[in-house]
Amino acid sequence: MNQISRSVVLSDASSTSVARRAGAELTAALGMSEVRSGEAAIIITEAARNAVVYGKGGHLLLSGSKGLGQPQLDIVAIDRGPGISDISRALQDGFSTGNTPGTGLGAIRRMATSFDLFSSGKGTALYARVAQPETQPKLALDIAGFLVPLAGEKYCGDNISWFGGRDCMMFLVVDGLGHGVAAMEAADEAVRIFQAYQKSGPGEILERIHDALKKTRGAAAAVAEIRPLSGLLTFAGIGNIAATVLSHTLGRNLVSHNGTLGHVIGRVQEFKIDWPRDGVLVMHSDGVQSRWDLSKYPGLLARQAAVIAGVMLRDFRRERDDASVLVVKPATTM
Repeated sequence: MNQISRSVVLSDASSTSVARRAGAELTAALGMSEVRSGEAAIIITEAARNAVVYGKGGHLLLSGSKGLGQPQLDIVAIDRGPGISDISRALQDGFSTGNTPGTGLGAIRRMATSFDLFSSGKGTALYARVAQPETQPKLALDIAGFLVPLAGEKYCGDNISWFGGRDCMMFLVVDGLGHGVAAMEAADEAVRIFQAYQKSGPGEILERIHDALKKTRGAAAAVAEIRPLSGLLTFAGIGNIAATVLSHTLGRNLVSHNGTLGHVIGRVQEFKIDWPRDGVLVMHSDGVQSRWDLSKYPGLLARQAAVIAGVMLRDFRRERDDASVLVVKPATTM
């Protein structure tokens, strides 16, 4: 599955219009129906406005894909405001703390195919998915990935991709060397190879990416294979792509070897570990700080993958590089 991603800074009232236009571009590129595109526009408008009015600004993260052959758009609004003290009350129509009709959060939840909300003293992360049709086949895993380019750059040199079904899913996070167009081209080529060799394992895929990237400036990349029914995770990485598996019993970092795909690499090595029933896989580029600790966010790991990814980008993103986060966990019915 290839992504189309956008990130919009939410700083003032005009940001809402920018966010809405970005959403319209994505729904058009995904081929969504007029009805679902309209609902996505309403959700984006309300989420962006809430982040500006109540959260004192933030970011809107958009990730569009054609999951299982059908288009879907993930929307996450993140802010650093005071948080929502009573979420259940805030979701009721008519409740407002800002002299507005108080229908925003309730309307978002009703129109969204999937909805989640996490709020604390560090801010709020709101997630809504708009999918077409609404009754898509269910995967065993909840998957979310977002990209944020370096400030001032139009193109992001990071990329994320995945494919598979209920028995086996494969994931790629890639960081093109540097940033800008040339970095994006290297990352896009890695995604092309990843999608072309869907019958290969993580190690072989990385070796093929290495050969393909010799004509580019190169990249760091990691591939993870999760077999949720068998309880097995296989991982291989080259360069500064971090990967961690979290659960209530452990936190385990996965090993990426030194090197740059397309230039010089050492041995490509696969590592296999048990995939816990409550496992959460977090993969990210070095545009995200390496020393993060989600145990300081009570209840976060129980939220949707998109909410976890959004909080990580809000609180641990480095401002001097492109950034990408992929989160994978067992699917829920939320």
